[in-house]
Formats: sequence, structure tokens, C-alpha cells
Amino acid sequence: MEPRKIIHIDMDAFFAAVEQRDNPALRGRPIAVGHDGPRGVVSTASYEARPYGVHSALSSTQARRLCPDLIFVPARFEVYKAVSQQIRAIFHEYTDLVEPLSLDEAFLDVSHVRSATLVAREIKSRILAETHLTASAGVSVNKMLAKIASDYRKPDGLFTIAPGEIEAFVATLPVERFFGIGAVTAERMHRLGIRTGADLREWEESALVHQFGKAGHAYYGYARGIDNREVTPNRVRKSLGAETTFAEDLDDRVRLLQELDGVREEVWMRLQRHEFRGKTVVLKLKYDNFRQITRSKTLLTAIESEEQLARISEELLAGVNFHGRKVRLIGLTVGNTPEACTDCIQLRFDF
Repeated sequence: MEPRKIIHIDMDAFFAAVEQRDNPALRGRPIAVGHDGPRGVVSTASYEARPYGVHSALSSTQARRLCPDLIFVPARFEVYKAVSQQIRAIFHEYTDLVEPLSLDEAFLDVSHVRSATLVAREIKSRILAETHLTASAGVSVNKMLAKIASDYRKPDGLFTIAPGEIEAFVATLPVERFFGIGAVTAERMHRLGIRTGADLREWEESALVHQFGKAGHAYYGYARGIDNREVTPNRVRKSLGAETTFAEDLDDRVRLLQELDGVREEVWMRLQRHEFRGKTVVLKLKYDNFRQITRSKTLLTAIESEEQLARISEELLAGVNFHGRKVRLIGLTVGNTPEACTDCIQLRFDF
């Protein structure tokens, strides 16, 4: 069987780049899209801001401390969505197998073409010509490798991992660069002596499952450059959320509300970025003894505004009795997507 040809397209600092495109005064300057204030969160930082350590999900207060000249710009999600639709229209001229991950990135299966690299180069050129924005592209035989490749030469990059290069490439790759391995998991791996793909490949699959649960199966494959997930145009996302672990455990409800505000703002921006709607809100708390609890509320319809999400999350927190314990982590998730029904009939009864 011929290997698949997968492209991952990732727009460069998408929200910030749109703002700099539309406002010449912002070009070449460090900007952050998000709310500037004690409870604000950075959604996207321009490349001029990133050398200072400013990045997405960072609190606005910390971002300002790192980069005093940082310019905050409020998000314009309707504009970003319109540009995203332009870009997706370009994708669909090359393949029907397009799996959007968010407004600014997508997988494309172009196994039917002779050269995926040439297609990726042409798509990048089309995006630049039609939107005046740059994108980075990664090309390989599966989604995991394509996503890693798209990040390899950002911004405005194009990187291909050919079948014959996979084993050597994966062997030298730091584990934090693998798909699905975040900072916490990477730190656990480091403690186990796993720092590169070559280290990861030394482990038996059963041992990885024992250490990392079901994700161990995927890690075993990743260490060998294997990822059998298909590009699915109608991929169903079940939930979306964010959380934060405190530098010190808290029992002050005022400070917890402030932390919840930051998490809630990050969740709302992710909901907009991923065009996700849900009608169940879940609050997660982890205590200083590592016991975890959740509280949830389900509405009849999907969350419609950031104010509504704030009100519900604050109500959930207010209903929690800490029983004298301090809190080390707070998280918020929105899930339970309302199902569209075009053929449903509302029944009426006469009483």
C-alpha cells in the first residue's frame, strides 16, 4: 500500500497577523490579541512579542511584565472566521478530505496527488496572495508527523518528512515535540529517562500503557513514526476547556474567582477559535490532597455569551464547600454539543 500524503497547514500567529494586516500602525510591533487587565489572557501573540516570552494562554498581567511595550488588541472573532472561511475554500480546491482543527489550522489528505510538497507550496502561495497572510505547512505520511513538520520552520515555513527519513527524524526528536505530549507528560517522561524518540522507542508498549494509561499505545506508535488516524472532515469534538495550577494552594474565594475569570476567558476564546458550542459547563477543582471534584450545569441550549459562561461558572464555584481544604487547580470545560435536527417536529398537546 502506498503511504498516505498528509499536509498540516498552520497560519502564523493568525489573530495577531490579521490585526497587523488591517492596521498598518501595528506592523513590526509586539502585539497581543486579548483583554488587557488583571483578569485578562493572551489569545495570540505576534512574532515581535514572542522573544519576550509572551505566548497564548499567558495572563495579560504577566505578559505586560515581560514586555512593557506590548500592545493589546481586542479580539474580532467574526473577522477571523471570515478569513478562515476564505482559507478553507482554498483547501477544498485541492481535496475534499479537509479536517479543520480550529480557525487557523487544518489537516489535508492529498494522497491522490503526485507531489504533496508542491501542493503545500501552492496552497501557501494562494493564501498569501488572497489574504496577505503567511502560513506554515508540514508534509508527511501521517497526521502526527505532518503537524510536527509544520512547526519546524515557522513562520512561513514548509518542511517535508519523507518516508525514508522518518526513523532518523523521530529518533532525535525531543518528546515534547510529539503530538499529545504536553509539558506535564514530558516532565514525567524526563524523570523516567525518556527525552527523545530514541529513548521512547526503548520502552515496551505494555510498560508505556502502565505508566501513561491508554495514551501509552499512541506513544509506542509515535516513537516509530506510526499514526493511523485518518483525516476526517466531520470530526466531532465532544468538549473544550482549560485549567490552571496555582503556584501556591488557595482557599481565598476572591482570589479563586480571579483565577476562574482567567480560565473562563481562555475557554471562551478557545470556543470561538474552534467554533464549538456546548450546553454543559463543568467546573473542576483539585485540592491540596490531590482529591478532585467536579460540579456541572446543563442548559436547554448552548452557551451564547461570555457573560453567560461567567455567571454559570461563578455559580458553580459558589456552591462548592471546601471543607477546610485549599485548592491547587481550577478548570472549566464546556461540552454536550446540541444536536442539529432539521426533520424534528414539535409536538403540541391540547389540555
